[in-house]
Amino acid sequence: MRSEQEMMNLVLGMAEGDERVRAVTLEGSRTNPNVPKDLFRDYDISFHVTDMQSYIDQPDWIDAFGERLIMQMPEAMAMFPPDLGNRFSYLMLFKDGNRIDMTLIPIEEKDDYVKEDKLMQVLLDKDGLFPNVPPSTDIDYWVKRPSAAFYADCCNEFWWVSTYVAKGLWRQEILYAQDHLNNLMRPMLVKMLEWEAGVRTDFTLSVGKNGKFLDRYIPEERWQKLMATYPAGSYDSVWEALFLMGELFRETAEYVAGELDFLYPLEEDVAVTAYWQRVRELSPDAKSM
Repeated sequence: MRSEQEMMNLVLGMAEGDERVRAVTLEGSRTNPNVPKDLFRDYDISFHVTDMQSYIDQPDWIDAFGERLIMQMPEAMAMFPPDLGNRFSYLMLFKDGNRIDMTLIPIEEKDDYVKEDKLMQVLLDKDGLFPNVPPSTDIDYWVKRPSAAFYADCCNEFWWVSTYVAKGLWRQEILYAQDHLNNLMRPMLVKMLEWEAGVRTDFTLSVGKNGKFLDRYIPEERWQKLMATYPAGSYDSVWEALFLMGELFRETAEYVAGELDFLYPLEEDVAVTAYWQRVRELSPDAKSM
């Protein structure tokens, strides 16, 4: 596997030898001092260029980065509409295990770019495009203190969507039930756990993408309970996950409410949990309980 120095030398060597590249910046985990170093950190590189189309017309320019295992070009895909505007990206995983996420950015967008992310470092600047860039920080990704309205909405969404899970299980539609459990309920549960982490650290940290560092900041008991809410492929396991998620959400939300002087909607919680129980008792698989 090529070393970090080898990869940086390769990227900067290409940029220095190409007049179209006026600046090179680095973003992401490699600029964040709070992210542990490991072999799987990507190189999130941006080339700020004068002639975008010339790169797109001759895509083999990226071959110089090495032999690829697989690549994705999001802005050239039909299934996923592009969302980078005038920019173009190449997500490249190489056979030696390194990965570069390379984004080409028109030089005209330099002023917009510099405002977008405080996790940015300038590696090369031929024309002084990015003067006085402050040290990189993940402050934009810190857990935000919720308002009372945000908190209330999170609670309401969790308990409301849970009724779809119960309905799906009664109907023996396990994919429908799992989808609502994992894609709609779970984000509300994780959000509440993030707020607990924020409360415990005075809202001065990031729990990482997808909450990947959440286990560092919440009690071990909560973390283990969260892990137990991921069900297997049976109706009983989804029912058990649903009730466990309700228990975990309740205790976490009550803690957050107590610390932030919010009101937890216990009446709504009690009513919906009783509804789950009634639906489960009427379910075709109730005899297996």
